[in-house]
Amino acid sequence: MKQIIIILLTVFFAMNISAQDFTKDMATAKAAYNAGKLEESHFALQQAMQEIDLIVGKEVLKLLPPKMDSLTVNAKDDNVSANAGFVGTTIHRSYGKFTKKADLSIISNSPMVAMLNTFLNSPLLGGMATGDGNTKTVKVHGYKARLEKKPGNTEGKNDYELQVPLGSALITFTVDDCSDTEIMAMANTIPLPQIAKLIQ
Repeated sequence: MKQIIIILLTVFFAMNISAQDFTKDMATAKAAYNAGKLEESHFALQQAMQEIDLIVGKEVLKLLPPKMDSLTVNAKDDNVSANAGFVGTTIHRSYGKFTKKADLSIISNSPMVAMLNTFLNSPLLGGMATGDGNTKTVKVHGYKARLEKKPGNTEGKNDYELQVPLGSALITFTVDDCSDTEIMAMANTIPLPQIAKLIQ
């Protein structure tokens, strides 16, 4: 845990973004804690962690490929946003335009991770979930994932959704009008091991 905090702080200060806000939030948290105002201290710590999450999200975007198959990144749509409540940060990137598009989102502290892990790691539940032939368990860079086929907009084509639990984060990758081979080839260009090091 200590190493993770050190890495996050190093990334944060190395980028020199919002360092003053982070320092201010940490000073506020310490002062509130010393004054016995635990709720204020907790809030200031949450603000500081949120700033770090946003910086980490921007670093994750830099790791993602600029192109997947023939689909190029829509850089103007790149987004990192903090979520309310217990859900952490959402990182979003899209590829392609018009009919063939791909969409990648990473949600840290996703409440869906536990349920997805249960399906992926339980033969009984996993078998029930894949019984319709539209869902199967696959691996991407050694990580178990759920691949679901859905009817596409183009006749004879399907849309696919791949969900990969990565620690407490959920990666969801969707591609329109493609085959399972195509989405898996694209998914294997996502550097999951490097992303895992940043977001866990």
